[in-house]
Amino acid sequence: MGVHRKMPSHLQSKQDRRDAMSFKRIVFWSHLVVGITFGLVILLMSATGVLLTYERQIIAHMEQHAVDASSGVRPLTADEMVRAALASGAQPGNSLVFSNGDRTPVELSVSRRETHLLDPYSGAPLDDAAQTTKAFFGGVTGLHRWLALSGKSRQLGRAITGAANLGFFFILVSGIYLWWPRKWTWRVVKLNLLFRRNLPTAKARDYNWHHVFGIWALVPLLAVVLSGVVISYPWASNLVATAFGPASPLQPGQVASDQRQDQQGAVGDPVSFQAIADMLRETEPAWRTLSIKLPKDQEDSVLVTVDTGNGAQLARQKTYTVSRVTGDILATSSVDDQPLGRRVRVFLRFLHTGEVYGVFGQTLAGLSSLAAVFLFYTGFALAYRRLIQPIFRRRSLSA
Repeated sequence: MGVHRKMPSHLQSKQDRRDAMSFKRIVFWSHLVVGITFGLVILLMSATGVLLTYERQIIAHMEQHAVDASSGVRPLTADEMVRAALASGAQPGNSLVFSNGDRTPVELSVSRRETHLLDPYSGAPLDDAAQTTKAFFGGVTGLHRWLALSGKSRQLGRAITGAANLGFFFILVSGIYLWWPRKWTWRVVKLNLLFRRNLPTAKARDYNWHHVFGIWALVPLLAVVLSGVVISYPWASNLVATAFGPASPLQPGQVASDQRQDQQGAVGDPVSFQAIADMLRETEPAWRTLSIKLPKDQEDSVLVTVDTGNGAQLARQKTYTVSRVTGDILATSSVDDQPLGRRVRVFLRFLHTGEVYGVFGQTLAGLSSLAAVFLFYTGFALAYRRLIQPIFRRRSLSA
């Protein structure tokens, strides 16, 4: 029988290092291959992501220019705007969204995907407001989501961008592993944490830039990419639903029956929408938008949502159920009343654009997308020097 002898510790240490280097080599080449495979698509999504950074603010600014505010003309009251909207074809259940700003159009929200703008001074439709700007951002969004493909080909575009997004996630995670130093010292870390001047070659510069942009943009890029996976793939969305519950919103304004019974005995004209709006503006002095859901003629209450954020922050939205008979607030619902699954789903949706954290979040998402552009520029440059340049050199030597 043979005798198993334990390998000496110094030889075992060398073997462990060789195994680690072998695994690291596999990760490196996987990182390189995935980057080359999806690089151009990721570069396109990153560049379009930069262009979409302030889409919300730019469109809102251009919409204001469509409003002709003559001197001395006052905006319509909420009741006058409701009548103008109904005359234009609005139906009960649609919402009128008033913004806290001069010359800002009133938005008629028919559904999640259908909205119309109304002149705040006349109630006339503003269907052509900021059309060029919206068309531009619509085209950029099409490139970002489905490579500007149309018809049945759009699903192919979605599949490609979704796969590229997953590939980007692998690139980020493998990049962390490849960068991770064996010894954490400031001297080692700062080489890849800070931009270095007077580097001897373009390759050294690209190597430095690749690491610096990757390290500083890592966390926001992971947030953008992971939220993008949930947006792109039903299985990822289903995982969120399984973990946190369904995303269907709770219907607001469920009022106690005794409060409704008290209203049934009241008589007189209904409280005006303007009075209700004024009351809620005093209740929420930091309001930015106020959305009135148009009630049916016989309804004795109205739902009004007050948003103190940018429209993407669920925690800054509150829905009031207000009596049309007495003007009293009958019920209030906020983010805490929404199912956890919906809160998480909305958070992830606007984490992708950074809007969940306001202008700061948008700026951070935009800068991280810009960093991704440099990541793939420097990555392609390094790959070219490693894979392509040697071929040309060998050919020149053999010529």
